[in-house]
Amino acid sequence: MAEKITQYLGTGRRKTSVARVRLIPGGQGVEINGKAMDEYFGGRAILSRIVEQPLALTETLNKFAVKVNVVGGGNSGQAGAIRHGVARALLLADESLKEALREAGFLTRDSRMVERKKYGKKKARRSPQFSKR
Repeated sequence: MAEKITQYLGTGRRKTSVARVRLIPGGQGVEINGKAMDEYFGGRAILSRIVEQPLALTETLNKFAVKVNVVGGGNSGQAGAIRHGVARALLLADESLKEALREAGFLTRDSRMVERKKYGKKKARRSPQFSKR
């Protein structure tokens, strides 16, 4: 029978993005939807840093291989969702990291969403131009 591989799962959400994150001990590197992180984000370093924030904070950057499946939204929302998922998975891996992750705000789901468009308006809040005469 095959040896059981330990892995830690975490689900992260941001805007309309949902990320399913797997942390595999012993490896290193981040793979998003089958691509390397730099390739996936097109070299936008800020997004790569957002994804790595929980790992850098807890000094576990080279202790886990991170495999991510992310759907929905754009690059920024996906990066935020991955960060949320990584933080949740790290919590399962080591409960003692909870205080640091909570303090940095990585365990809190960012509830900001796009405001819906209202009738009688051009956008969510933008009104049509007003003409007195």
